[in-house]
Amino acid sequence: MRLFARAMFGLTRWLAARRGLMAEAPEEQGETSRASRSRQAGLSGETLAYWYLRREGYIVVARNYRVAHPHGEIDLIGWDGEVLAFVEVKTRTTASGGPPERSVDADKQQALRRMARDYLARRRLGEVSCRFDVLALEASPGAPPVLRLHKGAFGAG
Repeated sequence: MRLFARAMFGLTRWLAARRGLMAEAPEEQGETSRASRSRQAGLSGETLAYWYLRREGYIVVARNYRVAHPHGEIDLIGWDGEVLAFVEVKTRTTASGGPPERSVDADKQQALRRMARDYLARRRLGEVSCRFDVLALEASPGAPPVLRLHKGAFGAG
């Protein structure tokens, strides 16, 4: 299965380098919506991140896990060996704004902790070992995306 994940990661990375993560977004009144382009880049980045984690041996059990209160989502949840990892994917397609990792601030970390507790409670996974990872992805058209995985990026608090 890892061979397949390697092949899929290679293919999605090649496509991202060739086309960029900003695929054609739907047009609204003759102008492409910035929010639509950003969302498309985020979805493409999450797909690339999914195959990257699979290549690294993660067993992904959930994508885009949402809870009603508080609003938000956990991008990817997967087993890395005996540890359940809650992974936040941050994608940048421009150099502005600094490194993607920087946008996982204290408020975002607190929201991820709350959603992780909800996930664990709903699945009755009380005493499982878990951690929070951040996968930063920088992609500019014409260049292969750069991925940085930060395991244990912040604590359970």
